[in-house]
Amino acid sequence: MNLDFTVDPLFSWYVVLLAISGIAMVVLGAINLGGGLSAGWRIINVIAGIAFAGYAYYLAFVFEGGTYRMFFQAFILPVLLIVNAVKAMVARSNTPAPQPVAHPGAYDPNAQYNPNAPYNPNAAYNPNAAQNPYAQPAPAPQGAPAPYAPPAAPAAQPGTQPQPPQYPAS
Repeated sequence: MNLDFTVDPLFSWYVVLLAISGIAMVVLGAINLGGGLSAGWRIINVIAGIAFAGYAYYLAFVFEGGTYRMFFQAFILPVLLIVNAVKAMVARSNTPAPQPVAHPGAYDPNAQYNPNAPYNPNAAYNPNAAQNPYAQPAPAPQGAPAPYAPPAAPAAQPGTQPQPPQYPAS
């Protein structure tokens, strides 16, 4: 183990604080504190915490001397992430609870047609409901073919019986 507070206290405290920071960030990301953090922030906390704790483990148990890097972010980033988590928790607790929505009244098939009523896609379908008497069919776009209409049947003469259609002999 490379921790010796009498020989190199700066290195030893750096490794200890790095490990504490890493563990704190992993715990902060793993536990959803009141639903304060989004999933993305929680993932960032866990990844940064694992990186910090892993580097602390490397320095404490694997490192065999020589040069090492001291990241000042190891002390600033956990503070920023904890402040972000607390701010998110406070903001979430300050948002008012959603109010219950008033249920629309019972369906009345005899109700008067209201052209100004809002569209309700959840309303029950009533084929006998009154329709808008002022609604005009939409005009056909310019150059559009006329809608198909079946040919009119020839009018029968009064007093005669209708005849079946005659087909040519083949």
